[in-house]
Amino acid sequence: MKREIITLCGSTRFKDQFIEVERKLTIEGKIPLPPAFYGKAEGIEYSSEIEKHLWELHIDKIDISDGIYVIDPGGYVGGSTQKEINYAKNNGKTIRFYSKEIENIDVPLVAKKNDS
Repeated sequence: MKREIITLCGSTRFKDQFIEVERKLTIEGKIPLPPAFYGKAEGIEYSSEIEKHLWELHIDKIDISDGIYVIDPGGYVGGSTQKEINYAKNNGKTIRFYSKEIENIDVPLVAKKNDS
């Protein structure tokens, strides 16, 4: 059985949501490809050379994926994320959105074990 591969896209300021979706997709039996770094959330600044390298790697992740999952709390889609969406769409990838699937769910995705 071939497992579905999904690249996670969106602003890295939403690190918590990226982790949430990565766990959700893993529970669903999919293979999520998250960013290696959360530059905006962690206050990391990259040289233009490193930034270009990371972007190219991210595009390669989209290429090997079946689709993308856009982390877009409140429907927020910045310029880079829109480029990711356009690239995925132009290459026949499925596109899912956090704001449409998870954001309004009040139930935790993974129950926490009670240690008492």
